[in-house]
Amino acid sequence: MVTLPIYDQSGAEVGKIDVDPAAIAPRVSKQLLHDAVVMYMSNLRQGTKKTKGRGEVSGSTKKMYRQKGTGNARAGSKRAPQRRGGGHAMQLRPRKYYYRMPRKAIQLATRMAIASKLADGQVVVIDKLDMAAPKTKVLASTLKSLGLEGVTTLVTTGDYSSAVYMSGRNIPSVQVTRVADLNALSVLRPKRMLVTKEALEAIQSHYKAPEVVAS
Repeated sequence: MVTLPIYDQSGAEVGKIDVDPAAIAPRVSKQLLHDAVVMYMSNLRQGTKKTKGRGEVSGSTKKMYRQKGTGNARAGSKRAPQRRGGGHAMQLRPRKYYYRMPRKAIQLATRMAIASKLADGQVVVIDKLDMAAPKTKVLASTLKSLGLEGVTTLVTTGDYSSAVYMSGRNIPSVQVTRVADLNALSVLRPKRMLVTKEALEAIQSHYKAPEVVAS
């Protein structure tokens, strides 16, 4: 069981909340987390690189000079890869790097990532984020009062908040997401997680580890 202090937007402690990381994920597998992160990073690759082969570059296909009698090495088209302006020998083609792990493995990796953040004391709880309109200055001031200025932080809200999202998108080290959109990469990449009390309660219910029925 982990006891986390709850802060307000000014950085003052206003309460405490108990969280059990084992209730979210009984154990943490580094291998599964690694596999999930590699999958997400691979799926972010565009794979749009391409080079021209000898059939795509400009130039005549005529043999440059006769086969024998010139004293030079035999040569064919000027499009050959060894010649300047020729085609690429090992031509690069667009490809897809996308692949998907089993759904249950992805869900388990997300729970393990959240549990590891809680166990390592990298989660900061705030009572609420009240923002009537997008104000980057207000969110930046809140982060500073919580000691998160300049620290890569994942701000997690219970539901989508356009004001919080638009306020955080201008801060380079901050990413804003809702509880339902969490994944292993988004949780593990930043150094800290700033969660509202509502979001933490949603995490405890939404990402609760399934009960094992004894046979």
